[in-house]
Amino acid sequence: MEEKKGNKLRWWILITVIVGTFLGSLDQTVVNLALPKIIDEFNITVSSAGWIATAYILANAVFVPIWGKLGDKIGRKKVYIFGFSIFILGSVLAGFAWDLKSMIFFRVIQAVASSADYPTAMAIIAVTFKEGKERAQALGLWSSAFAASSVLGPLIGGPLIDNLGWRSVFFINLPVGIVGLLMAMRFINESKSSLEIKKFDWWGAITLGLSLSSLVLVLDKGYDWGWLAISSMFCYASIITFFSLFIKIEKKAEDPIVDLSFFKIPAFVNTLSNNFIVFMGMMGSIFLIPVFTQTFLGYNATEAGFLFMPMAFCMVLSASVGGMLTGKVKSKYVIFVSTLVAAIGLFMFTSLDPRSGPLGVVIPLCVIALGMGLGMSQRTNIIASVVKASEMGIASSILALARSVAGAFGIAVFATILNNRIESNVLAINRFSHLSSINPSDMATYIGLISLKANINAYHYVFIISSLVVAIGAFGILTLKLKEEKTDTKVHIIG
Repeated sequence: MEEKKGNKLRWWILITVIVGTFLGSLDQTVVNLALPKIIDEFNITVSSAGWIATAYILANAVFVPIWGKLGDKIGRKKVYIFGFSIFILGSVLAGFAWDLKSMIFFRVIQAVASSADYPTAMAIIAVTFKEGKERAQALGLWSSAFAASSVLGPLIGGPLIDNLGWRSVFFINLPVGIVGLLMAMRFINESKSSLEIKKFDWWGAITLGLSLSSLVLVLDKGYDWGWLAISSMFCYASIITFFSLFIKIEKKAEDPIVDLSFFKIPAFVNTLSNNFIVFMGMMGSIFLIPVFTQTFLGYNATEAGFLFMPMAFCMVLSASVGGMLTGKVKSKYVIFVSTLVAAIGLFMFTSLDPRSGPLGVVIPLCVIALGMGLGMSQRTNIIASVVKASEMGIASSILALARSVAGAFGIAVFATILNNRIESNVLAINRFSHLSSINPSDMATYIGLISLKANINAYHYVFIISSLVVAIGAFGILTLKLKEEKTDTKVHIIG
């Protein structure tokens, strides 16, 4: 009877952290939808409004490793509840923002608090589900909350903004957040590292934070500034300087904020690399789909959002299947197949053109989701398996950082590739085209057709590159070597 009660409680814990993760991830999506309304009300430029998103990304990236370390040391439940509570407060304050400065300040509060979720939630799941297969399934379902939030964001945010105004996307976090907070207090058990608490590595946290801030900032703003502009060069110098200092500090720190010995574990590095490559290719290209559908297929924002609904279903379904394959099929083969399927899905977008129907978007998205979901739990489970239980929080924060940086890096790279390709296409097409008419209407049509062809070919080029990048990640994972031995703390690595 007690065992059955314990099994039931474990799944309630999973549902609880899924609620928190979904809410935090959803917030990033719906706020972007609200930006046009915020721009109008605050009477600001689009460029200025971009800092609302940039400030959130920066603060979130900087504080992830700090929360991961604190969760390991003082208790994951404490950190999770504290972060969740401050996130709710920050959401309400953002809903009352009166100008750009106040909005940015309150968004930073939200981001700092939200960054506590990922490392603590993953660690809570890992210590709650100790059996390998069950843990992989739980981690897969939890990971799918990220995809579901990005898909459902437009569907939830659109009607809220249209009917209740942009402030409603922040206020909605209050009732839902309170439910999630009460669930956390009721179901989550406290857990922390068994290691002795030592002096917190503040200098390591500061130098890592400054390095990450510079990296995310230049990835987000580099195209607008120019990749070789003074501002960008300053960021590059800051990245190198502060990261070098960070490495020196961590090597000497008594209790480092990031255990560099993780990077001596082949399976950790291999899985992290695969995760980075996959998210770079995925995020860097999929963010273009809503732009393509609204610009060239004639859908409005809500209609474009509906196209992503089947993707969420496929992601959850394949994440469950991926978890069930744990122990039956070697992780590297599951990840290989999942990554290759995602690459095929990306390549399918090369057939998109202005005549494409909704299935031309939905089917590739579903293929991508099936691939991504299948390998999610396997990747996360490997990371959770190859480190000590006492360092689960910081290990998961590194995985979170890799995903965030990979997404930002992919968007920056592929947006640059797209724009450069459009420019070169326009020149190339114009060079081999000729218009004999001097009629203004014919000239306008001529210019429009050149621009259309240049854009479509550029999108196709980006999807070819992104699919190749993800496919390379698929074959790279085949070098992964794991030898599982039944111990209380970790899986020993060979190779």
